[in-house]
Amino acid sequence: MSDLEIETEGINDAHDGSLDSVTSVFPSTASEDPQKKIVVPELLAILPVRDTVVFPGTIVPLTIGREKSKRLVDAVITNTKIVGIVAQRHSDVEDPALEDLYRVGTAAAILKLLKLPDGTHSIIVHGLVRFGIEAITQTEPYLIGRCHTREDTVSESTELDALVQTARQQAQRVIELSPGVPEQAAEVLGSIDKPGALCDFLAANLQLNLIQRQEILETFDVVERLKKTAAHLAKQIDVLELSAKIQNDVKGQVEKQQREYFLHEQMRAIQKELGQTDGRDVEINELREDIRKAKMPEGVEKEANRELDRLTKIPQASPEYSNSVDYIEWLCELPWSISTEDHLDIKQAEKILDADHFDLEKVKKRILEFLAVRKLNPKGRSPILCFSGPPGVGKTSLGQSIARAMGRKFIRMALGGVRDEADIRGHRRTYVGSMPGRIVQEIRKAGANNPVFMLDEVDKLGQDFRGDPSSALLEVLDPAQNHSFQDHYLGVPFDLSRAMFIATANYMDAIPAPLLDRMEILEIPGYTSFDKLAIARTYLVPRQREENGLTPAQLKIDDSALSAIIEGYTREAGVRNLEREIGSICRGVAARIAQRRKHPSVIHKADLSEFLGPVKIEPELALRTSTPGVVTGLAWTPAGGDILFVEATAMPGKGHLQLTGQIGDVMKESAHTAYSLVRSRAKQLGIDQKRLSDQDFHIHVPAGAIPKDGPSAGITMFTALVSLLTNRHCKKDVAMTGEITLRGLVLPIGGLKSKALAAHRAGIHTIVIPHRNEKDLIDIPPDIRKQMKFIPVEKAEQVLTNALAQPTRANAPKRARSRKRG
Repeated sequence: MSDLEIETEGINDAHDGSLDSVTSVFPSTASEDPQKKIVVPELLAILPVRDTVVFPGTIVPLTIGREKSKRLVDAVITNTKIVGIVAQRHSDVEDPALEDLYRVGTAAAILKLLKLPDGTHSIIVHGLVRFGIEAITQTEPYLIGRCHTREDTVSESTELDALVQTARQQAQRVIELSPGVPEQAAEVLGSIDKPGALCDFLAANLQLNLIQRQEILETFDVVERLKKTAAHLAKQIDVLELSAKIQNDVKGQVEKQQREYFLHEQMRAIQKELGQTDGRDVEINELREDIRKAKMPEGVEKEANRELDRLTKIPQASPEYSNSVDYIEWLCELPWSISTEDHLDIKQAEKILDADHFDLEKVKKRILEFLAVRKLNPKGRSPILCFSGPPGVGKTSLGQSIARAMGRKFIRMALGGVRDEADIRGHRRTYVGSMPGRIVQEIRKAGANNPVFMLDEVDKLGQDFRGDPSSALLEVLDPAQNHSFQDHYLGVPFDLSRAMFIATANYMDAIPAPLLDRMEILEIPGYTSFDKLAIARTYLVPRQREENGLTPAQLKIDDSALSAIIEGYTREAGVRNLEREIGSICRGVAARIAQRRKHPSVIHKADLSEFLGPVKIEPELALRTSTPGVVTGLAWTPAGGDILFVEATAMPGKGHLQLTGQIGDVMKESAHTAYSLVRSRAKQLGIDQKRLSDQDFHIHVPAGAIPKDGPSAGITMFTALVSLLTNRHCKKDVAMTGEITLRGLVLPIGGLKSKALAAHRAGIHTIVIPHRNEKDLIDIPPDIRKQMKFIPVEKAEQVLTNALAQPTRANAPKRARSRKRG
């Protein structure tokens, strides 16, 4: 007999060493003739195999790849057809010697040989009997060894019967717990009557590693072999039972979404068989087409396609699937390359702005300048404007007019009360329910990447543990950075530089300095009475008349009535309350018309009390400044300018100063500064020093429920104390504003225009202002400058000269007699 060597490069997929493939591995005892004796040659061709063990009584397919193995098969197939199959100790050895092989293997008969097109051979072998290798007698062209067969050692006993019974029961349990095991498995198991063959059959089908299989192969004592096999069966039963328990638990927790997934998969398979198009494929193709049409930047399109490729691998019923679809749709729906064409007709834009808003010349001029620059440089960066002013002056509506004048889309985003940074920059996609921030959302709604974007009430932003939204706006409102604004949800840059951002605010001190530095501030201080009259006549009356279903023939309001409403029913920088009062008149007239009652078609001043009730604001200036110690000051508030009364009184005491009226720390410091200045210059001011030490003084700022602060009431408090101590009342038509120092200097203040408008509304004709604020008078409307007198001063003594009346005659003799007695 010629030498033989075969090696398996792998095992056919039909045999994986588990019970579910039992149909390809069965014992020879089921069909073998018991009278026929198996004859194994003493010199046997040795076939090394990798990672597998062939047991007696099993049929196993093997794939032959190496040249030595092929030569062995070709030689044996034409002769005895018997080969010794031995497992290699290490699978990476290409040409194994005796020390690389296990010494016990299985003699097998080659049942069939197939030569495959790729050059490999496939054989089917039938395990016959165990054998041991004594020595290798030949290595070329293949291995031949001197071998001897090894018979099973078995003796009848109760223990053997018990082990066989246990092994059968365990195997039956494994079959029950293993899904997909064919029905023939139990029949084959029952047909095996020899204990050794039963062990070999079970070992061949258990999920064991190479060492465990070889150990069972080398166990010749059938009782010991059964014990080892039973131990492995028990372990596999434990694993299968635990797996079954887990599957049952999971099955009980299957939700509707998971059930829908299986149904969708079944429907998909049915549709595929019927030649119908799969809905998922349609959706993915539509998304791919949307990505192509969106004309995204190269980096963004690459990210979108990457997410789409990921989407194709996600089960449709998984929550991740819908999240990925939403993300891709967001990318596709953003206007990456869609812009509206700017209307750069400067004259037409000016007409639109004038038609929508009265006055506001400074703001209109800046908008026209922007349009002119855009016309000369279409690729220039848009400015970041901030309209600052009290409520009701038209800041928000001005943004709408700008958008209409430029032919752009308008977006308004209210920032009042926003405390979460994610509202601006979005949520990261790792969070459940995540979505982009408001910036990206509004851009998507607008459908263009160059809208007029109004950030309303930017001074009302808050901050807490969730972040600081004002810091998130730093990138949005910086022309040098917003070309690559990155929303947390999108994770890709979006160009905001083409949008025109306009912020509005009532109170600039509440805006963080870094954010304020990025914006160009345009102040809208308020309207004069003349402005309000024109606005009411041109805008408010027609609008309220239309909203309440009236015609010009049914209702007219003459100028005297409008002026009376402005002076007697509203006192504000804007026109919001004025419009409400006009609306009240319109509703009253509409109610009478609906009830078919008599109503006036023209509203005069005398008719106002019938619709609006008694006058709400009465002049109290002369009353409150007719006594010494009461002085009129001017203040700035987020709602516009206002007059501020400062009252001072004295009482027996020890020279202490008391302050009330809910005033802030800065205003308290101004009061103490004024008091110290009065005490230091008492002699020059004609004040008795003894009175300063024998009396306590109380300064009160009425309207105590309203917080007040700032240094501009310094000269007002100083004048009030001097007025009280010299018994000289303040002129009733004089108001003042300015900060005072211990040297008696008058320092400049802010908000002069708002304060001047408030003084004009209150009927004041003279205002004492710091000398260094004289340059700011140019911002005050010319008609106000003509009706009022502005007195610039540098020192405190100049304030007293212009504000306080001369001493009365009744007081002069008393002071003279007092000096004469002294």
